Amino acid sequence: MTFDSLWTALALVLVIEGLLPFLSPQGWRRAVSQIALLQDGQIRFFALLTIVAGVAMLWF
Repeated sequence: MTFDSLWTALALVLVIEGLLPFLSPQGWRRAVSQIALLQDGQIRFFALLTIVAGVAMLWF
């Protein structure tokens, strides 16, 4: 993996992360407020699922 690939990946993350609040600020605000109501263990579980999915996508 080169630094160019890393910067490209980080840039794509920023673009994807910015899409929802740009396209639907109210929906994003609702989602964030619902996430804030979750227990720490629930947030960690969903974060772990996200990490596993990302690693699996990189592996394949």
